[in-house]
Amino acid sequence: MNREYHQWYSHRLHRDMELLVFGHAGAKVLVFPTRCGRFYEYEEMGLVEALRHKIDQGFLQLYCVDSIDEESFYCCWNHPADRVHRHMQYESYLLHEVLPLMWAKNSHPCVISHGCSFGAFHALNLAFRHPQAFHKVAALSGRYDLTLSVENFRNLLDGHYDEYVYFNNPSHFVPNLSDPCVLDQLRRLDIVLAVGDQDPFLDNNRQISELLWQKEVWHALHVWQGRAHSPKH
Repeated sequence: MNREYHQWYSHRLHRDMELLVFGHAGAKVLVFPTRCGRFYEYEEMGLVEALRHKIDQGFLQLYCVDSIDEESFYCCWNHPADRVHRHMQYESYLLHEVLPLMWAKNSHPCVISHGCSFGAFHALNLAFRHPQAFHKVAALSGRYDLTLSVENFRNLLDGHYDEYVYFNNPSHFVPNLSDPCVLDQLRRLDIVLAVGDQDPFLDNNRQISELLWQKEVWHALHVWQGRAHSPKH
């Protein structure tokens, strides 16, 4: 299996960023780690190995990025507005540094956004904000409203609310989408959601599913048995 390590200084984030590439061809998959996870997490959890056949056969090429969650939404000491601002810098890094690398290395037309747990939020939020850049979303055990407080999962914005919070919470902005072009782009996406029937964000997943149906956006929502809030399950 082709495995590549990449590292460069991001002027958008003002820090070094790292990522791993697995595979040589096929659909390009932007893989987000779980909450505050690292770029090597997907490999360490055995998920790259689980996909080895598809990777070796040239069906998939994975781009496993680093997170900066501890500098953005999980930076508890920072003001919530600054947390969102840092996340927007991360989005700019993904759009203007990572995606161009993916296209430079691989001309396959399909681009997939994928993640588990908080990585599922990143995967779905980015694809819904920029649907023209993606063809598929696979979001597993995610939360799509960061203002919710459920079990030990708190409101990540501590009650702060502005337009940047609104536009980075799919449960908030999807109901008000009305631009025909944006809706057409969303309807073009192959959207797959999966969550456990005891997951703390089961209701949130059902909510986003219902919102998508209201917008005539076809998708799949799979409900697994158990809590299943981790790629380990």
